[in-house]
Amino acid sequence: MHDTINPISPELLAVMSEKIEKKSRIDLDQFWKYGVKRGLRNPDGTGVMAGLTNICSVEGYYIEDGERVPKQGVLKYRGVNINDIVEACEKENRFGYEEVAYLLLFGSLPTREQVELFKGILGTCRVLPDTYIEDVLMKNASMDIMNKLARCILISYSFDENPDDISVENVLRQSVQVIAQMPVMMCYAYQVKRMKYYGKSMYFHPEKKELSTAETILRSIRSDRKYTDEEAKLLDICLILHAEHGGGNNSTFTTRVLTSSGTDTYSAFAGSIGSLKGSRHGGANIKVSHMINDIKEHVEDVTDEKQISDYLEKIIRKEAGDRSGLVYGMGHAVYTISDPRAVILKKKAREFAYKNGFEKDFELINSIEKLTPEVFRKVKGKNKIMCANVDLYSGLIYKMLGIPEDLYTPIFATARIAGWSAHRLEELISGGKIIRPAYKNIAVQKKYVPIDERIENYKSLEHYVPSDQRVYTEDEI
Repeated sequence: MHDTINPISPELLAVMSEKIEKKSRIDLDQFWKYGVKRGLRNPDGTGVMAGLTNICSVEGYYIEDGERVPKQGVLKYRGVNINDIVEACEKENRFGYEEVAYLLLFGSLPTREQVELFKGILGTCRVLPDTYIEDVLMKNASMDIMNKLARCILISYSFDENPDDISVENVLRQSVQVIAQMPVMMCYAYQVKRMKYYGKSMYFHPEKKELSTAETILRSIRSDRKYTDEEAKLLDICLILHAEHGGGNNSTFTTRVLTSSGTDTYSAFAGSIGSLKGSRHGGANIKVSHMINDIKEHVEDVTDEKQISDYLEKIIRKEAGDRSGLVYGMGHAVYTISDPRAVILKKKAREFAYKNGFEKDFELINSIEKLTPEVFRKVKGKNKIMCANVDLYSGLIYKMLGIPEDLYTPIFATARIAGWSAHRLEELISGGKIIRPAYKNIAVQKKYVPIDERIENYKSLEHYVPSDQRVYTEDEI
Protein backbone atom coordinates (compact mmCIF):
# COMPACT_ATOMS: atom_id res chain seq x y z
CA MET A 1 0.00 0.00 0.00
CA HIS A 2 1.15 3.55 -0.63
CA ASP A 3 2.30 5.68 2.30
CA THR A 4 0.09 8.70 2.76
CA ILE A 5 0.32 11.72 5.02
CA ASN A 6 -2.92 12.98 6.48
CA PRO A 7 -2.75 16.79 6.29
CA ILE A 8 -5.57 17.11 8.83
CA SER A 9 -4.94 16.06 12.41
CA PRO A 10 -7.45 13.58 13.90
CA GLU A 11 -8.46 16.11 16.57
CA LEU A 12 -9.19 18.84 14.02
CA LEU A 13 -11.02 16.39 11.80
CA ALA A 14 -13.23 15.38 14.73
CA VAL A 15 -14.18 19.01 15.41
CA MET A 16 -14.86 19.66 11.74
CA SER A 17 -16.98 16.51 11.46
CA GLU A 18 -19.00 17.44 14.53
CA LYS A 19 -19.85 20.78 13.00
CA ILE A 20 -20.88 19.19 9.70
CA GLU A 21 -23.12 16.70 11.48
CA LYS A 22 -24.76 19.50 13.45
CA LYS A 23 -25.40 21.61 10.34
CA SER A 24 -26.51 18.69 8.15
CA ARG A 25 -28.97 16.90 10.40
CA ILE A 26 -32.66 17.32 9.52
CA ASP A 27 -35.29 16.20 12.03
CA LEU A 28 -37.64 13.49 10.78
CA ASP A 29 -40.71 15.56 11.60
CA GLN A 30 -39.60 18.08 8.96
CA PHE A 31 -40.02 15.43 6.27
CA TRP A 32 -43.58 14.77 7.45
CA LYS A 33 -44.30 18.50 7.71
CA TYR A 34 -43.49 19.15 4.06
CA GLY A 35 -44.85 15.86 2.73
CA VAL A 36 -41.42 14.69 1.58
CA LYS A 37 -41.16 10.97 0.90
CA ARG A 38 -37.75 9.99 2.22
CA GLY A 39 -35.87 7.67 -0.09
CA LEU A 40 -38.61 8.24 -2.68
CA ARG A 41 -40.75 5.86 -0.60
CA ASN A 42 -44.43 6.14 0.24
CA PRO A 43 -45.44 5.76 3.92
CA ASP A 44 -46.24 2.06 3.34
CA GLY A 45 -42.76 1.41 1.98
CA THR A 46 -43.69 1.24 -1.68
CA GLY A 47 -41.68 3.25 -4.17
CA VAL A 48 -42.80 6.60 -5.54
CA MET A 49 -43.75 6.19 -9.22
CA ALA A 50 -40.90 7.85 -11.10
CA GLY A 51 -41.11 6.44 -14.60
CA LEU A 52 -42.40 3.88 -17.08
CA THR A 53 -40.57 0.88 -18.54
CA ASN A 54 -41.13 -2.09 -20.85
CA ILE A 55 -38.10 -3.95 -19.56
CA CYS A 56 -38.96 -5.58 -16.26
CA SER A 57 -41.85 -6.16 -13.86
CA VAL A 58 -41.19 -6.69 -10.14
CA GLU A 59 -44.39 -7.67 -8.33
CA GLY A 60 -44.81 -8.35 -4.62
CA TYR A 61 -48.24 -6.91 -3.80
CA TYR A 62 -51.37 -5.46 -5.35
CA ILE A 63 -53.45 -2.46 -4.31
CA GLU A 64 -57.04 -3.01 -3.18
CA ASP A 65 -59.17 -0.14 -1.87
CA GLY A 66 -56.02 1.90 -1.48
CA GLU A 67 -54.34 -0.76 0.66
CA ARG A 68 -51.20 -2.76 -0.09
CA VAL A 69 -52.10 -6.49 -0.24
CA PRO A 70 -49.19 -9.00 -0.21
CA LYS A 71 -48.91 -11.67 -2.88
CA GLN A 72 -46.39 -14.25 -4.08
CA GLY A 73 -43.50 -12.52 -5.81
CA VAL A 74 -43.34 -12.41 -9.59
CA LEU A 75 -40.41 -11.31 -11.75
CA LYS A 76 -40.80 -10.86 -15.51
CA TYR A 77 -38.23 -9.86 -18.13
CA ARG A 78 -39.96 -8.14 -21.08
CA GLY A 79 -43.21 -9.81 -19.98
CA VAL A 80 -41.68 -13.30 -19.72
CA ASN A 81 -41.83 -14.96 -16.29
CA ILE A 82 -38.35 -15.67 -14.93
CA ASN A 83 -39.52 -19.09 -13.71
CA ASP A 84 -40.32 -20.11 -17.28
CA ILE A 85 -36.88 -19.00 -18.48
CA VAL A 86 -35.02 -20.96 -15.77
CA GLU A 87 -37.25 -24.00 -16.21
CA ALA A 88 -36.62 -24.07 -19.97
CA CYS A 89 -32.85 -23.79 -19.52
CA GLU A 90 -32.87 -26.63 -17.00
CA LYS A 91 -35.11 -28.84 -19.14
CA GLU A 92 -32.94 -28.36 -22.24
CA ASN A 93 -29.69 -28.40 -20.19
CA ARG A 94 -28.36 -25.19 -21.71
CA PHE A 95 -26.99 -21.84 -20.62
CA GLY A 96 -29.45 -18.96 -20.46
CA TYR A 97 -27.71 -15.73 -19.45
CA GLU A 98 -26.87 -14.74 -23.02
CA GLU A 99 -30.46 -15.41 -24.06
CA VAL A 100 -31.66 -13.19 -21.20
CA ALA A 101 -29.25 -10.40 -22.18
CA TYR A 102 -30.63 -10.56 -25.74
CA LEU A 103 -34.21 -10.51 -24.43
CA LEU A 104 -33.54 -7.48 -22.22
CA LEU A 105 -31.77 -5.53 -24.97
CA PHE A 106 -33.97 -6.32 -27.97
CA GLY A 107 -37.34 -6.96 -26.30
CA SER A 108 -38.08 -10.44 -27.64
CA LEU A 109 -36.90 -14.00 -27.08
CA PRO A 110 -34.22 -14.92 -29.63
CA THR A 111 -34.42 -17.86 -31.99
CA ARG A 112 -31.71 -20.50 -31.65
CA GLU A 113 -29.85 -18.93 -34.56
CA GLN A 114 -30.13 -15.43 -33.06
CA VAL A 115 -28.84 -16.46 -29.64
CA GLU A 116 -25.92 -18.33 -31.20
CA LEU A 117 -25.06 -15.25 -33.26
CA PHE A 118 -25.27 -13.06 -30.15
CA LYS A 119 -23.05 -15.49 -28.20
CA GLY A 120 -20.51 -15.29 -31.01
CA ILE A 121 -20.53 -11.49 -30.88
CA LEU A 122 -20.01 -11.54 -27.10
CA GLY A 123 -17.17 -14.05 -27.46
CA THR A 124 -15.42 -11.87 -30.02
CA CYS A 125 -15.89 -8.73 -27.90
CA ARG A 126 -14.67 -10.45 -24.73
CA VAL A 127 -11.01 -10.02 -25.62
CA LEU A 128 -9.59 -6.89 -23.97
CA PRO A 129 -7.62 -4.31 -25.99
CA ASP A 130 -3.85 -4.66 -26.35
CA THR A 131 -1.92 -3.27 -23.34
CA TYR A 132 -5.15 -3.14 -21.26
CA ILE A 133 -3.95 -5.72 -18.74
CA GLU A 134 -0.63 -3.99 -18.15
CA ASP A 135 -1.78 -0.36 -18.35
CA VAL A 136 -5.14 -0.62 -16.58
CA LEU A 137 -5.42 -3.78 -14.52
CA MET A 138 -1.86 -4.24 -13.27
CA LYS A 139 -1.49 -0.65 -12.11
CA ASN A 140 -3.10 0.67 -8.92
CA ALA A 141 -4.50 -2.58 -7.58
CA SER A 142 -7.63 -2.12 -5.48
CA MET A 143 -8.65 -3.78 -2.23
CA ASP A 144 -12.23 -3.73 -3.51
CA ILE A 145 -12.94 -5.23 -6.92
CA MET A 146 -16.08 -3.09 -7.36
CA ASN A 147 -13.98 0.06 -7.25
CA LYS A 148 -11.54 -1.49 -9.70
CA LEU A 149 -14.41 -2.45 -12.00
CA ALA A 150 -15.70 1.12 -11.96
CA ARG A 151 -12.23 2.37 -12.89
CA CYS A 152 -11.91 -0.24 -15.64
CA ILE A 153 -15.20 0.88 -17.15
CA LEU A 154 -14.25 4.55 -16.94
CA ILE A 155 -10.85 3.94 -18.53
CA SER A 156 -12.54 2.01 -21.34
CA TYR A 157 -13.66 5.45 -22.52
CA SER A 158 -10.03 6.08 -23.55
CA PHE A 159 -9.97 2.92 -25.68
CA ASP A 160 -13.15 3.89 -27.56
CA GLU A 161 -12.72 5.83 -30.81
CA ASN A 162 -16.24 7.25 -30.51
CA PRO A 163 -16.99 7.42 -26.77
CA ASP A 164 -19.38 10.39 -26.56
CA ASP A 165 -21.81 9.51 -29.34
CA ILE A 166 -25.13 8.67 -27.62
CA SER A 167 -26.95 7.45 -30.71
CA VAL A 168 -28.77 4.13 -30.26
CA GLU A 169 -26.36 2.35 -32.62
CA ASN A 170 -23.26 3.53 -30.77
CA VAL A 171 -24.63 2.96 -27.26
CA LEU A 172 -25.73 -0.55 -28.29
CA ARG A 173 -22.19 -1.26 -29.52
CA GLN A 174 -20.70 0.03 -26.29
CA SER A 175 -23.19 -1.90 -24.17
CA VAL A 176 -22.52 -5.21 -25.91
CA GLN A 177 -18.78 -4.70 -25.49
CA VAL A 178 -19.15 -3.93 -21.77
CA ILE A 179 -21.47 -6.94 -21.23
CA ALA A 180 -18.81 -9.11 -22.86
CA GLN A 181 -15.75 -7.62 -21.16
CA MET A 182 -16.91 -7.09 -17.57
CA PRO A 183 -16.48 -10.77 -16.58
CA VAL A 184 -12.89 -10.66 -17.85
CA MET A 185 -12.15 -7.32 -16.17
CA MET A 186 -13.55 -8.68 -12.90
CA CYS A 187 -11.55 -11.91 -12.95
CA TYR A 188 -8.30 -10.23 -13.99
CA ALA A 189 -8.73 -7.54 -11.32
CA TYR A 190 -9.11 -10.32 -8.75
CA GLN A 191 -5.91 -11.99 -9.95
CA VAL A 192 -4.03 -8.71 -9.52
CA LYS A 193 -5.45 -8.34 -6.01
CA ARG A 194 -4.37 -11.89 -5.14
CA MET A 195 -0.81 -11.02 -6.03
CA LYS A 196 -0.66 -7.49 -4.62
CA TYR A 197 -2.46 -8.03 -1.30
CA TYR A 198 -2.40 -11.77 -0.61
CA GLY A 199 1.02 -12.61 -2.03
CA LYS A 200 -0.43 -15.42 -4.14
CA SER A 201 0.19 -16.51 -7.70
CA MET A 202 -1.47 -14.59 -10.49
CA TYR A 203 -2.69 -16.29 -13.66
CA PHE A 204 -4.37 -14.97 -16.79
CA HIS A 205 -5.92 -17.62 -19.01
CA PRO A 206 -6.44 -16.77 -22.70
CA GLU A 207 -10.13 -16.35 -23.44
CA LYS A 208 -12.09 -19.01 -25.30
CA LYS A 209 -14.65 -17.22 -27.44
CA GLU A 210 -17.08 -20.14 -27.57
CA LEU A 211 -17.65 -20.25 -23.80
CA SER A 212 -20.67 -18.84 -21.97
CA THR A 213 -20.31 -16.02 -19.45
CA ALA A 214 -20.63 -18.46 -16.53
CA GLU A 215 -17.97 -20.78 -17.97
CA THR A 216 -15.67 -17.83 -18.65
CA ILE A 217 -15.86 -16.73 -15.01
CA LEU A 218 -15.18 -20.17 -13.51
CA ARG A 219 -12.38 -20.89 -15.98
CA SER A 220 -10.73 -17.53 -15.29
CA ILE A 221 -10.66 -17.75 -11.48
CA ARG A 222 -9.38 -21.34 -11.26
CA SER A 223 -5.70 -22.09 -11.72
CA ASP A 224 -6.42 -25.40 -13.48
CA ARG A 225 -9.22 -23.86 -15.62
CA LYS A 226 -11.44 -26.84 -14.74
CA TYR A 227 -15.11 -26.81 -13.79
CA THR A 228 -18.04 -29.16 -14.13
CA ASP A 229 -21.05 -28.56 -16.33
CA GLU A 230 -23.23 -28.63 -13.19
CA GLU A 231 -21.15 -25.87 -11.59
CA ALA A 232 -21.29 -23.65 -14.67
CA LYS A 233 -25.05 -24.14 -15.09
CA LEU A 234 -25.60 -23.26 -11.41
CA LEU A 235 -23.61 -20.01 -11.79
CA ASP A 236 -25.53 -19.32 -15.01
CA ILE A 237 -28.82 -19.41 -13.09
CA CYS A 238 -27.39 -16.87 -10.63
CA LEU A 239 -26.47 -14.60 -13.54
CA ILE A 240 -29.97 -14.96 -15.04
CA LEU A 241 -31.63 -14.01 -11.75
CA HIS A 242 -29.34 -11.03 -11.18
CA ALA A 243 -29.54 -9.69 -14.75
CA GLU A 244 -32.36 -7.23 -14.15
CA HIS A 245 -34.77 -6.03 -11.46
CA GLY A 246 -36.82 -3.07 -12.66
CA GLY A 247 -36.09 0.62 -13.11
CA GLY A 248 -36.54 1.58 -9.48
CA ASN A 249 -33.70 -0.33 -7.84
CA ASN A 250 -30.90 2.02 -6.83
CA SER A 251 -28.24 1.08 -9.37
CA THR A 252 -30.61 0.93 -12.34
CA PHE A 253 -32.18 4.23 -11.33
CA THR A 254 -28.62 5.58 -11.20
CA THR A 255 -28.14 4.41 -14.80
CA ARG A 256 -31.29 6.22 -15.86
CA VAL A 257 -30.50 9.42 -13.91
CA LEU A 258 -27.02 9.66 -15.40
CA THR A 259 -28.26 8.72 -18.87
CA SER A 260 -30.89 11.47 -18.70
CA SER A 261 -28.12 14.04 -18.32
CA GLY A 262 -26.67 13.14 -21.72
CA THR A 263 -23.44 11.70 -20.33
CA ASP A 264 -21.43 8.92 -21.96
CA THR A 265 -22.04 5.19 -21.49
CA TYR A 266 -18.93 4.56 -19.40
CA SER A 267 -19.75 7.31 -16.91
CA ALA A 268 -23.31 6.01 -16.53
CA PHE A 269 -22.21 2.42 -15.88
CA ALA A 270 -19.41 3.42 -13.50
CA GLY A 271 -21.95 5.32 -11.39
CA SER A 272 -24.21 2.26 -11.30
CA ILE A 273 -21.33 0.08 -10.12
CA GLY A 274 -20.73 2.53 -7.29
CA SER A 275 -24.38 2.26 -6.32
CA LEU A 276 -24.44 -1.54 -6.43
CA LYS A 277 -21.39 -1.73 -4.16
CA GLY A 278 -23.39 -0.34 -1.22
CA SER A 279 -24.34 -2.73 1.60
CA ARG A 280 -28.00 -1.68 1.25
CA HIS A 281 -27.94 -2.89 -2.34
CA GLY A 282 -25.66 -5.43 -4.07
CA GLY A 283 -23.12 -5.42 -1.26
CA ALA A 284 -25.68 -7.12 0.98
CA ASN A 285 -24.56 -10.55 -0.26
CA ILE A 286 -21.22 -10.11 1.50
CA LYS A 287 -23.02 -8.87 4.61
CA VAL A 288 -25.03 -12.11 4.59
CA SER A 289 -21.82 -14.13 4.42
CA HIS A 290 -20.31 -12.20 7.34
CA MET A 291 -23.52 -12.61 9.33
CA ILE A 292 -23.53 -16.38 8.77
CA ASN A 293 -19.93 -16.63 9.93
CA ASP A 294 -20.75 -14.54 13.01
CA ILE A 295 -23.68 -16.79 13.91
CA LYS A 296 -21.50 -19.89 13.53
CA GLU A 297 -18.92 -18.33 15.83
CA HIS A 298 -21.36 -17.35 18.59
CA VAL A 299 -24.07 -20.02 18.47
CA GLU A 300 -22.90 -23.21 20.13
CA ASP A 301 -25.28 -25.53 18.26
CA VAL A 302 -26.43 -24.18 14.88
CA THR A 303 -28.89 -27.04 14.55
CA ASP A 304 -30.77 -25.80 17.63
CA GLU A 305 -33.48 -23.39 16.49
CA LYS A 306 -33.87 -21.95 20.01
CA GLN A 307 -30.20 -20.92 20.09
CA ILE A 308 -30.42 -19.45 16.61
CA SER A 309 -33.61 -17.57 17.50
CA ASP A 310 -32.01 -16.14 20.65
CA TYR A 311 -29.03 -14.87 18.68
CA LEU A 312 -31.22 -13.39 15.94
CA GLU A 313 -33.01 -11.49 18.69
CA LYS A 314 -29.68 -10.04 19.81
CA ILE A 315 -28.90 -9.05 16.22
CA ILE A 316 -32.23 -7.24 15.80
CA ARG A 317 -31.74 -5.51 19.16
CA LYS A 318 -28.33 -4.29 17.90
CA GLU A 319 -26.57 -6.31 20.61
CA ALA A 320 -24.78 -8.67 18.20
CA GLY A 321 -23.52 -8.94 14.65
CA ASP A 322 -22.51 -5.62 13.13
CA ARG A 323 -24.87 -3.77 15.50
CA SER A 324 -26.98 -2.49 12.60
CA GLY A 325 -30.09 -4.31 13.77
CA LEU A 326 -30.44 -5.90 10.34
CA VAL A 327 -30.78 -9.56 9.49
CA TYR A 328 -29.15 -9.45 6.08
CA GLY A 329 -30.88 -11.43 3.35
CA MET A 330 -34.32 -10.96 4.90
CA GLY A 331 -36.95 -8.50 3.67
CA HIS A 332 -37.35 -6.58 0.44
CA ALA A 333 -38.71 -3.21 -0.71
CA VAL A 334 -41.21 -4.81 -3.10
CA TYR A 335 -41.51 -8.53 -2.41
CA THR A 336 -43.64 -9.54 0.55
CA ILE A 337 -44.62 -13.22 0.72
CA SER A 338 -41.77 -14.43 -1.49
CA ASP A 339 -38.87 -13.29 -3.67
CA PRO A 340 -39.03 -15.51 -6.81
CA ARG A 341 -35.25 -15.31 -7.19
CA ALA A 342 -34.70 -16.58 -3.65
CA VAL A 343 -37.22 -19.40 -4.21
CA ILE A 344 -35.27 -20.61 -7.25
CA LEU A 345 -31.85 -20.24 -5.60
CA LYS A 346 -33.01 -22.00 -2.44
CA LYS A 347 -34.07 -25.02 -4.48
CA LYS A 348 -30.78 -25.13 -6.38
CA ALA A 349 -28.76 -24.50 -3.21
CA ARG A 350 -30.44 -27.39 -1.39
CA GLU A 351 -29.75 -29.80 -4.26
CA PHE A 352 -26.11 -28.79 -4.60
CA ALA A 353 -25.46 -28.58 -0.84
CA TYR A 354 -26.69 -32.08 -0.08
CA LYS A 355 -24.62 -33.53 -2.92
CA ASN A 356 -21.42 -31.72 -1.96
CA GLY A 357 -21.27 -31.73 1.85
CA PHE A 358 -22.71 -28.27 2.58
CA GLU A 359 -25.98 -29.42 4.14
CA LYS A 360 -25.21 -27.83 7.54
CA ASP A 361 -24.65 -24.45 5.92
CA PHE A 362 -27.88 -24.78 3.98
CA GLU A 363 -29.93 -25.77 7.02
CA LEU A 364 -28.56 -22.85 9.06
CA ILE A 365 -29.63 -20.40 6.35
CA ASN A 366 -32.98 -22.16 6.08
CA SER A 367 -33.46 -21.71 9.84
CA ILE A 368 -32.64 -18.00 9.58
CA GLU A 369 -35.29 -17.63 6.87
CA LYS A 370 -37.84 -19.53 8.95
CA LEU A 371 -37.18 -17.85 12.33
CA THR A 372 -36.48 -14.20 11.47
CA PRO A 373 -40.10 -13.03 10.86
CA GLU A 374 -41.28 -14.28 14.27
CA VAL A 375 -38.22 -12.88 16.08
CA PHE A 376 -38.77 -9.55 14.33
CA ARG A 377 -42.40 -9.50 15.51
CA LYS A 378 -41.29 -10.31 19.04
CA VAL A 379 -38.68 -7.55 19.19
CA LYS A 380 -40.38 -4.83 17.14
CA GLY A 381 -43.99 -5.62 17.95
CA LYS A 382 -44.85 -5.32 14.26
CA ASN A 383 -46.62 -8.00 12.27
CA LYS A 384 -44.58 -7.35 9.14
CA ILE A 385 -44.71 -9.89 6.32
CA MET A 386 -41.11 -10.68 5.52
CA CYS A 387 -39.46 -13.06 3.06
CA ALA A 388 -35.93 -14.11 2.20
CA ASN A 389 -34.40 -12.09 -0.62
CA VAL A 390 -31.95 -13.18 -3.30
CA ASP A 391 -28.90 -12.36 -1.15
CA LEU A 392 -29.68 -14.97 1.51
CA TYR A 393 -28.85 -17.93 -0.72
CA SER A 394 -26.59 -16.47 -3.42
CA GLY A 395 -23.59 -16.27 -1.10
CA LEU A 396 -23.92 -19.94 -0.18
CA ILE A 397 -24.00 -20.88 -3.85
CA TYR A 398 -20.87 -18.84 -4.52
CA LYS A 399 -19.17 -20.46 -1.53
CA MET A 400 -20.06 -23.94 -2.79
CA LEU A 401 -18.65 -23.03 -6.21
CA GLY A 402 -15.37 -21.95 -4.62
CA ILE A 403 -15.88 -18.33 -5.63
CA PRO A 404 -14.06 -15.95 -3.24
CA GLU A 405 -15.99 -13.32 -1.28
CA ASP A 406 -14.10 -10.63 -3.17
CA LEU A 407 -16.19 -11.51 -6.21
CA TYR A 408 -19.67 -11.86 -4.69
CA THR A 409 -20.85 -8.33 -5.50
CA PRO A 410 -18.78 -7.99 -8.71
CA ILE A 411 -20.56 -11.07 -10.09
CA PHE A 412 -23.84 -9.29 -9.33
CA ALA A 413 -22.58 -6.30 -11.34
CA THR A 414 -21.37 -8.53 -14.17
CA ALA A 415 -24.87 -9.97 -14.47
CA ARG A 416 -26.76 -6.69 -13.98
CA ILE A 417 -24.87 -4.87 -16.73
CA ALA A 418 -27.36 -6.40 -19.18
CA GLY A 419 -30.27 -4.75 -17.37
CA TRP A 420 -28.42 -1.45 -17.04
CA SER A 421 -27.75 -1.48 -20.79
CA ALA A 422 -31.42 -2.05 -21.60
CA HIS A 423 -32.50 0.77 -19.29
CA ARG A 424 -29.87 3.16 -20.68
CA LEU A 425 -31.16 2.57 -24.20
CA GLU A 426 -34.80 2.93 -23.12
CA GLU A 427 -34.03 6.19 -21.29
CA LEU A 428 -32.22 7.58 -24.34
CA ILE A 429 -35.12 6.69 -26.61
CA SER A 430 -38.09 7.51 -24.38
CA GLY A 431 -36.88 9.66 -21.47
CA GLY A 432 -36.60 13.04 -23.12
CA LYS A 433 -35.97 15.07 -19.97
CA ILE A 434 -33.18 15.24 -17.43
CA ILE A 435 -34.30 13.60 -14.18
CA ARG A 436 -34.46 16.45 -11.70
CA PRO A 437 -36.57 15.93 -8.54
CA ALA A 438 -37.05 18.80 -6.11
CA TYR A 439 -35.66 19.34 -2.60
CA LYS A 440 -37.35 21.77 -0.19
CA ASN A 441 -34.93 24.20 1.45
CA ILE A 442 -35.69 24.67 5.16
CA ALA A 443 -32.56 26.56 6.23
CA VAL A 444 -32.86 29.60 8.49
CA GLN A 445 -32.36 32.65 6.29
CA LYS A 446 -29.36 34.85 7.19
CA LYS A 447 -27.95 38.20 6.14
CA TYR A 448 -24.44 38.41 4.79
CA VAL A 449 -21.99 39.81 7.35
CA PRO A 450 -18.64 41.26 6.17
CA ILE A 451 -15.80 39.02 7.23
CA ASP A 452 -14.19 41.53 9.65
CA GLU A 453 -17.48 42.07 11.46
CA ARG A 454 -18.16 38.42 12.19
CA ILE A 455 -18.09 37.33 15.82
CA GLU A 456 -16.01 34.29 16.63
CA ASN A 457 -18.41 31.97 18.38
CA TYR A 458 -16.07 29.03 18.74
CA LYS A 459 -12.82 28.49 20.55
CA SER A 460 -9.63 28.67 18.56
CA LEU A 461 -8.47 25.42 17.01
CA GLU A 462 -4.80 26.41 17.21
CA HIS A 463 -3.81 23.51 19.43
CA TYR A 464 -5.28 21.04 16.91
CA VAL A 465 -3.19 22.27 13.98
CA PRO A 466 0.54 21.73 13.35
CA SER A 467 2.51 24.93 14.01
CA ASP A 468 3.63 25.21 10.41
CA GLN A 469 0.04 25.53 9.21
CA ARG A 470 -2.27 28.49 9.37
CA VAL A 471 -4.63 28.54 12.35
CA TYR A 472 -8.33 28.41 11.45
CA THR A 473 -11.29 29.05 13.67
CA GLU A 474 -14.24 26.70 13.42
CA ASP A 475 -16.38 29.38 11.75
CA GLU A 476 -13.70 29.87 9.12
CA ILE A 477 -13.80 26.15 8.43
